[in-house]
Amino acid sequence: MFSFGQRYKYQPLGAVHSPTIGVRHAQVLVLFLLIFLAYGIRVTLSVAIVAMTDPTASSNPNVPTYPEWHDKSIVLSAFFWGYVIPQIFAGWLAGRYGSKWFLMGAMGICGTMCILLPAMAAAFGSKGVMINRALQGLCQGFLFPNVHHALSQWVPPDERSRLGTIVYAAGPFGTVIAMLLTGIISASYAGWPLVFYVYGGTSVAWTIICLVFTYNSPAVHPRISEAEKFFIEYNLGHSEGKPSHKIPWKSIFTSLPLWAILVSHCGQNWGFWTLMTEIPNYMGHVMNFNIKSNSILSALPYFVLWILSFIMSFTSDSLITRRILSIGNTRKVFNSIGLIIPAIALVFLGFTPSDDPKRAVALLVVAVGFNSGIFCGFNVNHVDISPNHAGILMGITNGISNIFGIVAPLLVQFLVSNEDDPEQWKIIFFMTAGVYVATDIFYVLFGTGEVQAWNEDPEEKSTKNP
Repeated sequence: MFSFGQRYKYQPLGAVHSPTIGVRHAQVLVLFLLIFLAYGIRVTLSVAIVAMTDPTASSNPNVPTYPEWHDKSIVLSAFFWGYVIPQIFAGWLAGRYGSKWFLMGAMGICGTMCILLPAMAAAFGSKGVMINRALQGLCQGFLFPNVHHALSQWVPPDERSRLGTIVYAAGPFGTVIAMLLTGIISASYAGWPLVFYVYGGTSVAWTIICLVFTYNSPAVHPRISEAEKFFIEYNLGHSEGKPSHKIPWKSIFTSLPLWAILVSHCGQNWGFWTLMTEIPNYMGHVMNFNIKSNSILSALPYFVLWILSFIMSFTSDSLITRRILSIGNTRKVFNSIGLIIPAIALVFLGFTPSDDPKRAVALLVVAVGFNSGIFCGFNVNHVDISPNHAGILMGITNGISNIFGIVAPLLVQFLVSNEDDPEQWKIIFFMTAGVYVATDIFYVLFGTGEVQAWNEDPEEKSTKNP
């Protein structure tokens, strides 16, 4: 529960300084670009599928369309069929071998599959797109555990909310740009296939940036200053000769703080991917926006989310560094902002009539925008409770929680038999609001910001405390 008297145990290292802008920020920038492109690839289909199934979307009659597809929600869920598979294994690989080469390989293959998507749609129909998206998801399943591991190597505790948010807020920013570009390109003479060529080609190009600028840790970076290297390693408790940690699987899976993160992560992904995949359909069928207007208005909530994420991250770090709240209580406050306020907005959205599109858009902006609080909530809490096993923990919670990325669109397909009926959409919004509230309550009750006892090997503990 919240306790304003509790303080975070970490004390500022006044004598240990580092450049305000350093090599660690370059690593964060490369990871920002990665998440930006990865989310772009994820969400392009949410808008593009409207154009892919609408012969009037483009002025070019030669752009292929497939109005006979009646399994759109299944197509949209296919990404997660592959995405949930490698998560825990990816976290283990990152902890053992570092993250650089896995990020490069995963993104290179994912970009190639994105380029091939129009050809697979033409050759194999919706089933071809499902296979393609499942393979994209399999590749992207390596990203978040490896990114989390990279952050655990490069980002000191007092910068964790800010720099972690910069990386993960690239997701909504990438969503905004992808939705806008997809809508504009799909409505143009070039048509929807160009979207996948652009994102696929750019993602392959990112691997070259990663090759040149990314390193697994400060210890192996050839150009980092000694001052910055010492600053990072001293704050994180890392050292150049530090051995790999044994993974305490039993302690991890019986840890209530990890279960709190997992439950909240499940609730977040249920709501996030329900809205992400279905907002364009809701806007098009209930609010009757055309493809271009639809993409702009569908992107607006994620632009607000991106802006608010920076405000919340700086506020969060300020509360921690000034010792106003402990890390755990700060995480709970922002997690509640990120889930409870959106839940309230979704309830009001359920009562919004179809002839009041301005109110619907405003409520969607609130529901998605304030969801940015989770970036300073459970989303970085893995690193708080176990810096040594952060990649594994993210693999566990991200893998399990993204099963709801599969379930949510399928449930929409089952419950919303008539996409023009606002009463059926009301069920979706109310259900999502309930999931948000229930999972946040669990997190507030059982979450923590304290490093767990199983973070370190017993042998290492005895060495530190003879």
